[in-house]
Amino acid sequence: MSIGSSYSIGRSTPGPPRPLPATHAVLAPSLRLLGAGVGALLALGLTGALFVRTYPGQWLDGLLLPRAERGGGYAQQSTLLGPARSVLAAFGDPALLAALLGAVLLLGLLGRRLVAALVGVGMVLGAVVVAGAVKSALSRPDLQVESSSIHNSFPSGHVAVATTLLLSFMLVLPARARRWLALPGTAGVTVVAAATMLAGWHRFSDALGGVLLGVALFCLAAAGLAGRPGAAGPRAPDAVRTAGGAAWRGLAEAAIGLVGLGWVLLVVLPGLSAAVPRGALVAILAVAGSTMLAVGLVVWLVRSVDFTQPPDRSMKG
Repeated sequence: MSIGSSYSIGRSTPGPPRPLPATHAVLAPSLRLLGAGVGALLALGLTGALFVRTYPGQWLDGLLLPRAERGGGYAQQSTLLGPARSVLAAFGDPALLAALLGAVLLLGLLGRRLVAALVGVGMVLGAVVVAGAVKSALSRPDLQVESSSIHNSFPSGHVAVATTLLLSFMLVLPARARRWLALPGTAGVTVVAAATMLAGWHRFSDALGGVLLGVALFCLAAAGLAGRPGAAGPRAPDAVRTAGGAAWRGLAEAAIGLVGLGWVLLVVLPGLSAAVPRGALVAILAVAGSTMLAVGLVVWLVRSVDFTQPPDRSMKG
């Protein structure tokens, strides 16, 4: 072959450039969820170790809720004590829990997410079992902290159940509908957590531990579901084409979130501040903020995952 030949020696004919893989597709959703689940478990363990086993942790719990302990004599002095007990009585009603779990199953059946719905129900029941087992196994030493006792109530089963109930609906809803449930769902979990603290059933750390336990159970369960064939969302080219629409939706959701936050600060917070002691107010706001961050993280982690049951290929000829 002559030197001036138009054909290159030892090289393949150049073709169209291949698109580079999207950055967000490098790590599979199942691996992201698994990592988040492990992280939530570690955070749960660290929270329990700090607040249950150390003097500073017990002191901080006592500072926020001076007499927060299971039993009627440890209820907080607040005009919201009666409503808090009513919330706990209603939330502890087995009929209500059965109705909510039934709603999860119904939505899963209608949306072809029955397997995800069954996993969600298992998450809620698992939260009850795990919270009870941890409370029984974890000992609380007497560190001579004023207003503290050796009774362990970490983590809160009520808050763990409320969190897993919210997240079980995330499994059976379409991806675009999950973010609209995040804010009212967070408010519901916060109300249950605040009620347990005001009624003296749980400390601040117990409520925080309940949120972390619920998030850990969700992430581990969702990681298994996301690993199934057909669970992944749209590929990179589709994501690029819809980036403009997603940006506008994000701006609209952010605006709604800011309006909701402003309403809370202007309307709810002053009334709450006048009705509860300052330490309890700080504890409630801290749990609310932690729950909001946790639920927001969950919505982001499953943004590209659809838990719809894949079609049965064996039925095709």
